[in-house]
Amino acid sequence: MIDIYTEKRDSKDWILQNDLYFNLNTSNEEMSQKEIDLIQQVDNAKLTPDKHIETKYGLGTIRNLSSGCKTLLNIVKHPDKVVCVEECGPNVLKIIFAMNNIRIYMSRPTLTEIPDDAEIRFNDSEVVTGSRGYNVWWSKEYERREAHDL
Repeated sequence: MIDIYTEKRDSKDWILQNDLYFNLNTSNEEMSQKEIDLIQQVDNAKLTPDKHIETKYGLGTIRNLSSGCKTLLNIVKHPDKVVCVEECGPNVLKIIFAMNNIRIYMSRPTLTEIPDDAEIRFNDSEVVTGSRGYNVWWSKEYERREAHDL
């Protein structure tokens, strides 16, 4: 199940500033092989043992990863938190929507590939399946927002 929240909340259980949170917290944690593989997949970067990254642009620190890659690592490393995915591109969103047992924040829909069997729960209430359910839910949400001048 992927939990999506569409209304922003100010809570210690939410990560709204992914770059800052990653740079202060996640980047200091040990990376598993799965996480090293995600860095390679998303940013085409190789993580060195001393927390540097090698890319086609040269050598940098782990803090030089893209915002999308940082967001993905925040989700993987902190499954108890709700993570804002609004800065993610389609390549990262495709990975996120193939995951399970995660909590994300998005205030608007994004075009991305969603597996047909993905179960998505919006705002702790309505459960939909796959991209069709996702798109239908957002259509109704925009109608609701328009009706209430939100």
